[in-house]
Amino acid sequence: MEDLLRQAEKDGGLIVVMGRYYGPYLLLLFDWTGAIIALMSFLFTIGWLRGTRELTAMLSAGVSHGRIFRPILIASFLLLVLQLLNREFLLPQYRDVLLLKAKDLSGEYEQPIRAQYDTVNRILIDGRALRAQSQTILDPNFRLDGDYSEFGEVLVGETATWYDSSLEHGSGYLIEGVQRPEQVEELKSVGFKGRYILLTGRDQAWLNPGQCFFATTLHPDFLQTKQSAIRMASILELVSHVRNPSVHSSMALRVLLHERLVRLPLDYILILLGLPMILNRNERNLFVMIAAVSVTVLVFFAIKTASGAMGGSGYLLSPMMAAWMPLILLGPFAYVRLRETGIQ
Repeated sequence: MEDLLRQAEKDGGLIVVMGRYYGPYLLLLFDWTGAIIALMSFLFTIGWLRGTRELTAMLSAGVSHGRIFRPILIASFLLLVLQLLNREFLLPQYRDVLLLKAKDLSGEYEQPIRAQYDTVNRILIDGRALRAQSQTILDPNFRLDGDYSEFGEVLVGETATWYDSSLEHGSGYLIEGVQRPEQVEELKSVGFKGRYILLTGRDQAWLNPGQCFFATTLHPDFLQTKQSAIRMASILELVSHVRNPSVHSSMALRVLLHERLVRLPLDYILILLGLPMILNRNERNLFVMIAAVSVTVLVFFAIKTASGAMGGSGYLLSPMMAAWMPLILLGPFAYVRLRETGIQ
């Protein structure tokens, strides 16, 4: 709290700082619990209708279960769609904030860097620390394993900042304050197959003395030690990561991509699995229904977790099958249970 108060003195008030710090966490919490919120809302709605005898009255009047509860199913689906939009468009914008602690709200947070090898250019990207918000590597130390004879074996500088592709250059890192090799501006830009990899001011007018540009597709997201940065990426970003030839894509990352593709239908299946317990015509105690639904949720996530672990380790299941297996196993079962309720 002291860190928030200290930051509030600089940024115009405690409410502004708390909103900036805790607001993204509310989006993350919604992403974690959207399907369960929909299921539990359904459960307590049925419990309330039963407790007030409204459900019995409507059924006695000839109103079917489908007419009563179909709007709730539609609302549950719309809630899951809203959760999808939050996951794909809002969370990726705030993932750097979600990785910060309260004392790091000033934006100067430095995290350890995870060295990554650019397999296409044969350069190891490393440094002292990483500032994720500004996409800057501090004290970059790049090991050159390719044929960069004039540059030597290492490229060392003060900072390396990521820049997206433009008319002057492709995507990559602008290294400033180059220390090794010395007088880098006197060296020619080098590359292969007609593509520059290390660009210098000798033949690139937009570069100043002491600067060097390293063209690569290995984004700073790959350098973060906290894997939650990747887990909060959008589907399009995950696809680009998997298809990036400069870095090895792990089995777990491929599983994550396929899990994101099936997340919406799988969450809706969770709601359908709980319907027969909620709509059971027997006068079941509300707390008994809550216990039954809780067991269903635990079994659901146990199957999902086990499949993901098997796919991530390459044991029996491929990444694609690991993500789709819960849908294959539970989808038909959920459909049969839905037909039993008479709502469809």
